[in-house]
Amino acid sequence: MIDYGDRARLGLLVPSGNRVAEPELQAMLPPGVTALVTRLELRGSSEPELLHMIGALEPAARLLADAGPGLIAFHCTAVSTFAPAMAADICARIEAAAGIPACATTDGILAALARLGIRRLLLVTPYIDAVHEREIGYLASHGIAVVGGDRMGVDSNAEMAGIPPAAIAARVRAAAAASPAGSLGAEACFISCTAIRSAGLIAPLEAELGMPVLTSNQAMAWHATRRLGLADTVPGFGRLMAL
Repeated sequence: MIDYGDRARLGLLVPSGNRVAEPELQAMLPPGVTALVTRLELRGSSEPELLHMIGALEPAARLLADAGPGLIAFHCTAVSTFAPAMAADICARIEAAAGIPACATTDGILAALARLGIRRLLLVTPYIDAVHEREIGYLASHGIAVVGGDRMGVDSNAEMAGIPPAAIAARVRAAAAASPAGSLGAEACFISCTAIRSAGLIAPLEAELGMPVLTSNQAMAWHATRRLGLADTVPGFGRLMAL
């Protein structure tokens, strides 16, 4: 059956090199909800490249508005977590340009953590050191402590898409094994980045680790669905998607 978004349409602004977010998000959106996508230039993870991505934010948002989405989501974790106020500023710019409510990846992440009552995380990312450390700082600014994790040192979205899911899962297992125990340990694992193939890892890792597993695409799918006024649950993608 072809899904035309008769229940709701989600507008997405994604990095130009990202070929993972669209299939993962569409798999995790409820029936009758479709994603409409526009790209913003991003090919690497340097500070100038990340900041350049939001240079064309307004014209891209106006193009998406032409398709009539109920919500426009800026979907890039590395840019959303660049600074504590970055996501709010991005959303304000989108709303001013398009006249449509907006959210960012970090809105989904923080809402998901709040819904699950999580304050301590394992953070596993594909990022270079600077991006990984900025994300730790961003989470700390919102009261979330990163108590363990790992980064993979990959620079571009195209390279990130090529990371085998098994390699991501191995990093998660190693981080969990090294995490402090008891009251100092992690309450959940966050596999960050919209450009890595992580959706299929969520449920198996939750069963193995005995804790919630979140990903950037999963958090956005859940948050956007709720922002669009829908309460559907989507099985197969972890505890969050059942809430």
